Amino acid sequence: MSEDTSAQPFAEGVEDVEGAQQATAPQVDEHSEAPEVEASAQEAPVIDPLEEFRKQMSALPGEWYVLHTYSGYERRVATDIMTRAENFEVEDYVFDATVPMETVIEIKNGNKKKEVSRVRIPGYVFVRMDLDDPETSDRVWRTIKDTPAVTGFVGDRYNPVPLTFEEAVSQLGPTPEEVAAQQAEAQAAPESGSGTQITADGKVFEVAFEVGESVIVTDGPFETLPATIAEIHPETQKLQVLISLFGRDTPAELSFTQVAKI
Repeated sequence: MSEDTSAQPFAEGVEDVEGAQQATAPQVDEHSEAPEVEASAQEAPVIDPLEEFRKQMSALPGEWYVLHTYSGYERRVATDIMTRAENFEVEDYVFDATVPMETVIEIKNGNKKKEVSRVRIPGYVFVRMDLDDPETSDRVWRTIKDTPAVTGFVGDRYNPVPLTFEEAVSQLGPTPEEVAAQQAEAQAAPESGSGTQITADGKVFEVAFEVGESVIVTDGPFETLPATIAEIHPETQKLQVLISLFGRDTPAELSFTQVAKI
């Protein structure tokens, strides 16, 4: 949401010089506009993770190609490709081999939640390389094609066609869910100067919690129980909290992401 913070022009009185008639400008209430302008100036810009990814991608050398692999071997293939590129001395033409990953929440035993990282597109590896040099393109192509567990390039296996820029962004960039999560996290983060400053290991950290603050546990065996923060360890992103169980305070260690403010 953007506000119209353009200030109205302020006219100045024209002094009576050499007999000229004095001109009087209409008065403008400066105090009514200033707070609105100041508030707009302090408003934090909204960062678009997808647009940031586009900028990073556009600055990278080479083009993206897609390999088909045996399912379950994707990450091993990506590692082997980079190793082979170095061993066969084509590392100047093979820049990256990546496997898009995603984080999902698995529910086990009915209610136990666990974050799991898994391959987003099973059976595929994305390779960024340069096949434009006719003197090296065949050697680069064979180095990649002959990697164990690779079944071939997607499309024309003998004349690989790179992804367009938009296709590469679509396949490798953040998903709509990831974009929404990152934007929500950025909006929920404390503004500079609004958190608690804690010194640890000679460094100053700004955290969103305070000692003595009441929170709700959102994950783990104490989920949904209220707790009181006893200690904050920003260098490890951990909290020491006290949880009331059976009328007694029980100490527990939780991560910053396992609690929520009340």
